Formats: sequence, C-alpha cells, structure tokens
Amino acid sequence: MDYIFAAALIGFVAGLRAMTAPAAVSWAAHLGWIDLSSSWLAFLGYAWVPYVFTALALIEFVTDQLPSTPSRTVPPQFGARVVMGALSGAALGAAGGSLIVGLIAGIAGAAAGTLGGAAARVRLATAFGRDLPAALIEDFVAVALAAVAVGPL
Repeated sequence: MDYIFAAALIGFVAGLRAMTAPAAVSWAAHLGWIDLSSSWLAFLGYAWVPYVFTALALIEFVTDQLPSTPSRTVPPQFGARVVMGALSGAALGAAGGSLIVGLIAGIAGAAAGTLGGAAARVRLATAFGRDLPAALIEDFVAVALAAVAVGPL
C-alpha cells in the first residue's frame, strides 16, 4: 500500500477513535511491520508502548458510549484527533520515506474522519433509533481500517 494513502487512512481512523490509530501504529512498529528505528518515532515500537496505547484505546471505546462524552467536533476533542492523526501518519510516513508527507496526510485524514465520522454516526444513530449500535459499528470500522492501514503487505 502506498504510504501516503496509509497515512491518510490511519489519520481517518484517528478521526473516528483517537487512540486506535497510535495503538495500531505502535503494534505495527513493535511487530516489525514498519521500521521506525531511524526516526524520533522509534519509541512507538518499544516493548511497553503498544500496551499503553491499547489500554487507552479500550478506555476510549468505553467512554465513547457515555452520554456525558462531548462531541468529537468540539476543539479539545477535534485537536486530540488531529494530533493523534498527525503522530500516526508521521510514523507511517517515516516508514515509507517522508515523515512530513505522512504527517500532513495524517492531519488531513484525521479532519476528514472527525467530521465524516460525526456525520455518519448521527445518521446511523437516527436509523437505529439509538446511539449504541452506531457506536459499535464505528468501533468496528475504526479497528478494521487501522488493520488495513498498518497490516503487513
């Protein structure tokens, strides 16, 4: 897969679930699917980092179901998704040859995922008559797209 597309796709994932993207990238680095050893992002492949990001992603899956969770489009949540998309996209960019291009693609993907994911979630929740099925579908899509973006090819 082209690293620019992969970086944009992992950014899109960050727009859906902020912590799923860095968890996936961290696992890919840890398992040797991507090589970050020559970049400052090498820490993503350290032994304990995938577990930390995975724990954060699981917590996010739970907290996303809570009615008190703010919209992903408010500035703090939007910003977190863009930052995680930038980090994850930069990592895939670094593995593919251009950290900066990956970073930019990750940011663009995160913005698209945040806004598109919010709109899709509203439509799905309306169609189901409640939010939980829509949220679970979004969780599944985020994990599946993350696997596609970082999987060994």
